[in-house]
Amino acid sequence: MTTPFIFPGQGHPVAAIATPVGVGALAVVRISGTGVFDIAQRVFRKKNKPTFRFAQSKGFRAHFGTIHDGDGLIDEVVALVFRSPNSFTMEDMVEFSCHGGPVVVKHILKVLLDEGCRLAEPGEFTRRAFLNGRIDLLQAEAIGEMIHARSESAFRTAVNQMQGTLSLRLNAMRERLLCSCALLELELDFSEEEVEFQSRSQLQAELHLLHEELSRLVESYQHGRILKEGVATVIAGRANAGKSTLLNALLGEERSIVSHIPGTTRDYIEEYFLHEKSLFRLTDTAGLREEGEEIELEGIRRSFKKMSEADLILYLLDISLENYLDEVSRIREFCLQYPAASVIVVANKIDLTVESADRLQQLCSKTGCEVCGISAALGDGLDLFKHLMSSMAEGLDKRHESSVLVTSLRHYEALRNASDALERAQALVVDGESGAELIALELRIALEYVGEITGQVVNEEILNLIFDRFCIGK
Repeated sequence: MTTPFIFPGQGHPVAAIATPVGVGALAVVRISGTGVFDIAQRVFRKKNKPTFRFAQSKGFRAHFGTIHDGDGLIDEVVALVFRSPNSFTMEDMVEFSCHGGPVVVKHILKVLLDEGCRLAEPGEFTRRAFLNGRIDLLQAEAIGEMIHARSESAFRTAVNQMQGTLSLRLNAMRERLLCSCALLELELDFSEEEVEFQSRSQLQAELHLLHEELSRLVESYQHGRILKEGVATVIAGRANAGKSTLLNALLGEERSIVSHIPGTTRDYIEEYFLHEKSLFRLTDTAGLREEGEEIELEGIRRSFKKMSEADLILYLLDISLENYLDEVSRIREFCLQYPAASVIVVANKIDLTVESADRLQQLCSKTGCEVCGISAALGDGLDLFKHLMSSMAEGLDKRHESSVLVTSLRHYEALRNASDALERAQALVVDGESGAELIALELRIALEYVGEITGQVVNEEILNLIFDRFCIGK
């Protein structure tokens, strides 16, 4: 079992731009660590107060002044002071709000580096907040997810985790595991007396409850993944059914090449599409057919792979063709082949056929799927179709209703491993022949996996994996 490490340079003053690089009204440059007040003092002059000292300033105070280098004035800035431990990193911090030109920001950052700061690594401010105990590892990851949230639901879930809701749940479970583990290990100290400090029936009941809680969190990952990454939505169908046209119509731009020549799409194309509160990860795939050249057949193989990973399949059907009902058997096969995915039969090209309502009714009765008629080329029926997609997405959400959701693959794998360890521990208890040391060993394994999520058990490799995904300045 490993413990949080202190990485080289912890506490050394670091500096970074905390706002996106580019032209804007304002930009923020922040510094944190030992001696940052002295560094700020050497480059900052407060208007009309030559005796001003950062070291004497109270926390959460803003000061208007100028920043200078060896060549003279750089910019007018507002310096915001945070005193340890009441800062994001729990170290002394200063943030300079300056004009948002890239050259201005570059000069301010350079003068701070010349005065003793080093350039911050990606996510180093958040990393210091974790190492200094202000937040746990799960909350640190939630900050990154909140910044990169693509939908309102993903944002709210990240905020919920940043506030510590999931951390509290896991910490409570970890305390209960520790208690049971401690009682088992205490039995080992009194092995000659054959004392049970927790009866096996009580232990079995406790492990059963803990395993159920872990299982619910593991199951919530499917919902959490959809909120974070979007509903994996595959546009499928035969060549020339209008798949690429539909993708372009949903995105409102010419993202995919449209041609009457079969096999134009050789590989899948992925784009994000937000409608109402639902985020969709759209994938336009190669047209499904038996014949074709080698490259096209490889594209078709990839299409099937994407469908096997889908939450929602939009199967396009050209109902302007006389034999359109011949594809009903294929659609039924899809529903059996991909039971984890919801299927919408998209009856395309309603503008090219008569009695389309009757044809849609036939499809509903024969496929058993949701059916929506559209003209991807003209936009007819698209609003109703988008609403149906959102309704289907909400239905996917309701399969995993929970106030606490797991959104990270790292958390999911750790929880699943902890759940497996508890399952083995339960089997040992039921067996009745296993000693306390074997049961305690499985509980220790579960404890370690749960601790990996919040950071009670962590190593440098895990920290680098997490914080390297952050931007510099955060």
